[in-house]
Amino acid sequence: MSSFSTSPGTRDILAPDAARWRQFQEVFASVVQDAGYQLIIPPMFEDLGVFLRLGEATDVVTKEMYDFEDKGGRRIALRPEQTASVCRAFAEHRPTTPWKVWYSGPNFRYEKPQQGRYRQFDQVGIEVLGVDDPMLDAEVIALADTFYRRLGLKDVHLAVNSLGDDGDRERYSTLLFEYFSANLAQLSEESKITLTKNPLRVLDSKRREDQALIAGAPKIRDYLSPDAAQHFDSVLRALDALDVKYAIDDRLVRGLDYYRRTTFEFVSTALTAAHTAIGGGGRYDGLVEQLGGPSTPGIGFALGLDRTLLACDAEGVFGAPNTNVSVFVVDTTGGLQAAEVCNLLRNNSISADRAFDNRSMKAQMKAADRSGASIALIIGTDEVAAGHIILRPMNSGEQYAVARDQIVGAVQNEITKRK
Repeated sequence: MSSFSTSPGTRDILAPDAARWRQFQEVFASVVQDAGYQLIIPPMFEDLGVFLRLGEATDVVTKEMYDFEDKGGRRIALRPEQTASVCRAFAEHRPTTPWKVWYSGPNFRYEKPQQGRYRQFDQVGIEVLGVDDPMLDAEVIALADTFYRRLGLKDVHLAVNSLGDDGDRERYSTLLFEYFSANLAQLSEESKITLTKNPLRVLDSKRREDQALIAGAPKIRDYLSPDAAQHFDSVLRALDALDVKYAIDDRLVRGLDYYRRTTFEFVSTALTAAHTAIGGGGRYDGLVEQLGGPSTPGIGFALGLDRTLLACDAEGVFGAPNTNVSVFVVDTTGGLQAAEVCNLLRNNSISADRAFDNRSMKAQMKAADRSGASIALIIGTDEVAAGHIILRPMNSGEQYAVARDQIVGAVQNEITKRK
């Protein structure tokens, strides 16, 4: 038994799950690159100050950040999300706007591990900086919706809301503080603490004792400025035009403090766990300024890979791809023949594998069965002398000899017949 195992909240992703992860990312890349988004790869750690902009009332900042002092005395944090890193990159490099980027990779949060929730977790996402058009909000939301449908998901519901402009948030926050303070005895102890830091975050509570009070709370839609209300109405009309189904959720505030105006969340109704949100995002105008850049509007989303795959499992869609090789080469003459034939096949875009250590014919055929290959090529001393190779379609009970210089075409024909 190994002396070491993975740290709590982390795990090894082995085949075939690893191939499923890769295909997930490839499908996402295909969807967003078709809309003009280009890949960005931000660093996995940043100056702690980059992520403090997420908001002092958020659990990400107060409880979950992996932060440390490096050997140069700098205060560093592993990234808990990637929007702040993208905004820092924009402030640093000042690319031409609109800047449309997508990302994929791990983030880190010190939280209680549970189903679909890990301390190292992967997300895919997009960010657009430099555009304040509600049509863009609709495009961003529609791309997430398209991706979920491309995976085959059907039981995914979209909730949208507007958090208004800065002044709207402040006025609404004051109203919420007064409302919850007048009913303090009905709030959970955790929400009482949250109330003193950020009243809006109380709306995000999932605790049973808070729900009745939250249901009766004032609605931010009633306190939006004319500009914010018009922006939100334009977003909804654009979603209607794009045939994206949604429901307005007046209690939707999301988990990070930088959101303004449009905010949205995708929930899987196929999941039965406590956490059924599989992705979401919103507009975060002002975040670039906080990171030292110019006044720049921004919007984006992040989709959780683990929970989205759980939703796929619940609906029975987007299974692991078949990554088996097409051909397994059995060589009882010492192994050099197998090396040459495998190299020939691979150079002609045919996946191939072989056995090693001069194993017996029986052992090599067992390895061929385990490989999942659809074709076995058998090379013995007689075949070498005759200049041919035995081609055996697996599970067919048949085999035939092929001239060595014709083997690529013969394998390609056999693969085509099996499709």
